[in-house]
Amino acid sequence: MNTPQGGIFALGTASHAYLEFDLQAGNDGRALLTAMANLREPRTTIGGVNLVSGFRPELWRERVPDGVPAELAGFNHDVVGANGYVMPATQHDAMLWLSGSAYDVVFDEAREAINALAPLTTIADETSSWPYRGDRDLTGFVDGSENPSLLEAPDVALIPQGRPGAGGTILLLQKWAHDVKAWESLPVASQEQVIGRSKPESIELDPKPRDSHVARTDQDVFGHIFRRNMPYGTVTDHGTMFVGFSAEQRPLTAMLDSMAGVTDGLRDALTRYTRPLTGAFYFVPSTEAIGRFTTAPG
Repeated sequence: MNTPQGGIFALGTASHAYLEFDLQAGNDGRALLTAMANLREPRTTIGGVNLVSGFRPELWRERVPDGVPAELAGFNHDVVGANGYVMPATQHDAMLWLSGSAYDVVFDEAREAINALAPLTTIADETSSWPYRGDRDLTGFVDGSENPSLLEAPDVALIPQGRPGAGGTILLLQKWAHDVKAWESLPVASQEQVIGRSKPESIELDPKPRDSHVARTDQDVFGHIFRRNMPYGTVTDHGTMFVGFSAEQRPLTAMLDSMAGVTDGLRDALTRYTRPLTGAFYFVPSTEAIGRFTTAPG
């Protein structure tokens, strides 16, 4: 058996940090894998902090050629959709997602991780996140209504045993900035048409508009994923961290194409009120796969 990294399924955490890193010129990819693996042993849950490590698919494949799905690739090109709409590609070499019971412990562990990786990497992006009103995002709508239960989530998110990368998962990480003034200027009924669900109860509209977010990301059409989205930012500058896991890359790329209107020229209405700032795919190996690179004592 190959064991998934536990933080993927650790629901209920109150504070999150997402760190993305680039390997410095002249440094070796194996050295980065070793440094990242050493972060996991023995620090994985110190102070109630979960740590999930992911890697640019091409970087992992260089060191573990048969340990990643053959078709998996980084977010290496912008998604260009209807009327020149762009979802930017901002692929980096590695990511760490820390989640814990409080921001102070996440803060301390994040600083330790950054310092440990500093000889090899530069930090390319850093975002801190927190839950909002239970399971709502900062639009006020429930986020993840279609998420599988924790019992079902591994079947959706994890690469099955016997396949390259078994026990691992594919992560799509994007930061979306909200146009707060434009969104809040809409009456609730109009917001519901954009999302495709009712705002108080999160009931799917029938019929739902073709350009609604629910219609453009219909998991019954594109395939099911496991989402761990979180709000980020300040009172005046905020948005959503999209954190989507899947056993295959295809559902994730298909949803992006649909949202951008690549296939039929019809954009997701929500993209008129929220803008993607980043976009990267990471391979998140099993604990055994990444553990093979560790040199730290257990």
